[in-house]
Amino acid sequence: MKRFKYEITKHSSQEFMQLIYFCTDSGECKFDQIPDHHVKVLGEILNERGSDGWELVHLAFGEDGLVAFWKKEVF
Repeated sequence: MKRFKYEITKHSSQEFMQLIYFCTDSGECKFDQIPDHHVKVLGEILNERGSDGWELVHLAFGEDGLVAFWKKEVF
């Protein structure tokens, strides 16, 4: 049976100031509204953690930034 360990990381809104603030009042958000720099920062986080064996499980967005939930197989 596979075993996993989990980690939660927080990333401040300073890194993603506009990532979640371009949604309409009805809750519609479009990917093209996210500045290219923020997409690049998120990609760098994903690639850095992924190269260490971590798999992204979930991202939760809030007004203070985002929280990433990761898992990694334990051998």
